Amino acid sequence: MTPDLRPVRVDTGSSDEEGRLVFVADRLVAVLVQLSDQHGEMAGHWFLEHGFGGVGGPKRPTFASLQAAEHWICHRLGEE
Repeated sequence: MTPDLRPVRVDTGSSDEEGRLVFVADRLVAVLVQLSDQHGEMAGHWFLEHGFGGVGGPKRPTFASLQAAEHWICHRLGEE
């Protein structure tokens, strides 16, 4: 199943506000935030701000693209 990514602004307390709520089968599984220019080379990458269920855990990776984040989320949920 393809994740449904919905744009959202996230109050992170920094300039990293552009975000996506990630739903799979109408369940919220993750919140992604795009890194701002303050992150230098990582600017524009997507950070797993929070994961739920099978996407949760201590590891909070960063992805070069939304497509890479979707792939990782699907893999974690066994949806590939």
